[in-house]
Amino acid sequence: MSRGLGRVVVASKNPDKVAELESLLVRYRLVEEVIRGREWPDVVEDAPTLTGNALLKARQVWESTGFPVVADDTGLEVRALDGAPGVLTARYAGPDATYRSNREALLTALIGIEDRRACFRTVVVAITAAGQTVLAEGVLEGEITWAARGSGGFGYDPVFEMQGRTLAEMSPDEKEQISHRARAVAALADALRNLPEN
Repeated sequence: MSRGLGRVVVASKNPDKVAELESLLVRYRLVEEVIRGREWPDVVEDAPTLTGNALLKARQVWESTGFPVVADDTGLEVRALDGAPGVLTARYAGPDATYRSNREALLTALIGIEDRRACFRTVVVAITAAGQTVLAEGVLEGEITWAARGSGGFGYDPVFEMQGRTLAEMSPDEKEQISHRARAVAALADALRNLPEN
């Protein structure tokens, strides 16, 4: 079994992301409890990479709360858009972007483009009680649909398709089995298992 992190804070103020990460951390037996109600200063995610942004969040929350932390940053990378939205995935439609406005901006950018290949990339960072930093990554290949489909999930899930269905058309359990975030947490479990004793 992977070495656990004990009681942790998930370094996100997005309740959808916290719920999804918590479910995965429990599935892989990495946590005893996800601590809620802790506060920390807003993190300016201005790093040029997903890894950089995940590290910024993890370090800020670890320093602010004193608890082990799990943070992630996820980017949607569309081949025909040279990897965009990438690090701007959460605010692709602007600083006040919503899930819907981001999806609409993406579909607009792809009008007339036949190559819809894309991938979700998640970088997850854990900082242990001893201050050790562990990184892992998960990637999910798929393509962007021509219109949103499905009522589940969140973010870009209604426009990201694999094997004929969008992530929003899958049940939460189906998505949890194959998602980019699930793959990143599975890789994190492996990395923690191999972590040297401090």
